[in-house]
Amino acid sequence: MRWQGQELGVADAAALPGLEQLNGLVRSVTTPEFAGVTFHEVLCKSALNHVPGASAMPFDWTVNPYRGCSHACVYCVSPDTLVLMADGRHRPISDISVGDEIVGTREEGSYRRYTEARVLAKWTRRKRAYRVSLADGTELVASADHRFLTNRGWKHVIGAMNGAARRPYLTPGLRLQGFGLDVNACREPIETPDYRRGYLTGMIRGDGMIFHRAYPKDGRAGEVHQFRLALADLEALDRARTMLAAEGIVTHTRPFAPASATRRMMTAIQTGRKADVASIEDLVRTPDFRSSEWQAGFMAGLFDAEGSYSRGILRVSNKDDQIIRLTSEALATHSIPHQIEGIRPNGVVPVRVTGGLPSIQRFFAIARPAITRKLSILGTAIKSVADLRIVSIEDLGETIDMVDITTSTGDFIANGVVSHNCFARGTHEYLELDAGRDFDTQVVVKVNVAEVLEKELRRGTWQHDPVMLGTNTDPYQRAEGRYKLMPGIVSALTESGTPFSILTKGTLLRRDLPLLTDAANQVHVTIAMSIAVFDDELQHLIEPGTPNATARLETVRAATEAGFRVTVFLMPIIPHLTDSIAAIDHALARIKAAGAVRVVYGALHLRPGAKQWFLEWLAERHPELVSSYRGLYPGATAYAPKAYRSWLAKRVRPLLRVHGLDGQAEEENPRGAPVAGLADRADARSNPPIITTSRGRAAATSLRAASSRSQAGAEASARLF
Repeated sequence: MRWQGQELGVADAAALPGLEQLNGLVRSVTTPEFAGVTFHEVLCKSALNHVPGASAMPFDWTVNPYRGCSHACVYCVSPDTLVLMADGRHRPISDISVGDEIVGTREEGSYRRYTEARVLAKWTRRKRAYRVSLADGTELVASADHRFLTNRGWKHVIGAMNGAARRPYLTPGLRLQGFGLDVNACREPIETPDYRRGYLTGMIRGDGMIFHRAYPKDGRAGEVHQFRLALADLEALDRARTMLAAEGIVTHTRPFAPASATRRMMTAIQTGRKADVASIEDLVRTPDFRSSEWQAGFMAGLFDAEGSYSRGILRVSNKDDQIIRLTSEALATHSIPHQIEGIRPNGVVPVRVTGGLPSIQRFFAIARPAITRKLSILGTAIKSVADLRIVSIEDLGETIDMVDITTSTGDFIANGVVSHNCFARGTHEYLELDAGRDFDTQVVVKVNVAEVLEKELRRGTWQHDPVMLGTNTDPYQRAEGRYKLMPGIVSALTESGTPFSILTKGTLLRRDLPLLTDAANQVHVTIAMSIAVFDDELQHLIEPGTPNATARLETVRAATEAGFRVTVFLMPIIPHLTDSIAAIDHALARIKAAGAVRVVYGALHLRPGAKQWFLEWLAERHPELVSSYRGLYPGATAYAPKAYRSWLAKRVRPLLRVHGLDGQAEEENPRGAPVAGLADRADARSNPPIITTSRGRAAATSLRAASSRSQAGAEASARLF
């Protein structure tokens, strides 16, 4: 992990993902009390986080004293690993920046397809290196924890069949998914004179115009010498102009044809200087010796001029027999399979690259065309035409600097194969699948959060809006036992007259119950406990490292005895595993016995990253359920279908009534409404519900005004009669 000095407000692209502005690092601490945990103590610039207005969250403000393990930081690859960018080109992962557009994947029906993705975070680690070699020559250097997509799902580089290291892992014979890559062909090229002349030959002979004409002028013979190249794509036109300038030929740029309903605007470069036109003619003559660089440039120029790539098919076409022969020769030189198709009615002969996406990517990597729009593979189905069988997995015996990124799709294309990125935060936040070891190994602690919060709450502009704690990271996670930040936060909120709510799955809440009880005498305080799984064996598998249901229910009981009306978040309910009548009835009975008064329930969410992890876990533990889950969560779908949620509600609601519990489904709480499920300390009948957003307060004010007008009208009518 790298941090910029102590200055606040300076972005650090190499900091922990999501903490680019939290760069006032005080120190990084390890302690035997928390074996395997590193605490990164930072000075934060702000404590109150404002929820964007477009968010579906039913509250405006949050405070997060910890950033838990924003990313597990173990899924790393070698810095020279090539990542496929959204423009179709490849770039070393070490050169990737946050915000870059790259290629990820998405599930669509029965296929996984390439799709656009954004880099959300990037960081480096030192990890032991392993080399994965594939049958087609592709090589990948990664950490043991890194995962690649195979024909049998996601697999770690190194794992074991049993014991503590048990997890799915790569073995020889498995096939990775993607197209593979000749890394050497994709290295950033140095433009050679041969490549430049080959490109100009392909471009100008493919789409340029050269003519000479003699005409009488004042009784003498006049001459016109003209070169012109007109294109709609400025990338190729600019490259041709620059290359001609490198050869000492100056051209002029002018509009050629305006845009119409059926074609784009075209621009031309041209020269009428006799010596320059003659030089261009010399440049584009076929040389007797055609080097591999000249042939690569020729392929690029002809593709930019007259090539196309659409629906998985790459073709270049021309009427000139010599051009067709040169194209075939260049493709053969670079081991790119192809076929010369039959002549078309218009006299054009197409040359088609065969072998699918592996061959097409090899063409792009070697030729390096200029026109970006022709390089895109977005939307293409992932079909492993290349021989991506794993041949060997070698321990390189050294620890090296490695890089990982987090992307919006949860994956990226590394050296031509589908590679997982770190998805720990997505899994932990949306599934509550706390990985224990991963979640707690890198904990960022905002050590000055209470002091900063106190200053923010003293501002004259602060309107004492309710503040939520525990909506992003758990305020009573393990680190709180060491740093004790919550007492200061609770005191600051209470002394400023700011109501607040706490959602946690940590039993450490019991430590602060006396303080919370005192706070509830001055401001509105609500408490909720998150309990997803009541079967201890299943809970250990899904939420290792978290308190079990019994411990959390004891915390609910203690809060109830302190006078709080506690809500339990029964989320997520996991289809086929925790959604049976018996399982729900058992959970609600224990919740009621602990003294809780309200339940908020909801079905499992499977967002990108979390979905891959969970389906892999499901395939390992409950393979009989995989097909059902693919039906419930098809493609990129993150939420259970409405039909399932309705079915679930019909199961839960009668059981809530049986056990005398109030409750609702999570989706029943609209933006701006009271926070359903965060029950307050006072009797709900004598204390109105807390409105947690400015939109909710405005709606409530409008509703009260309408009610007052209605009541006044009724009283006036009564007086008339």
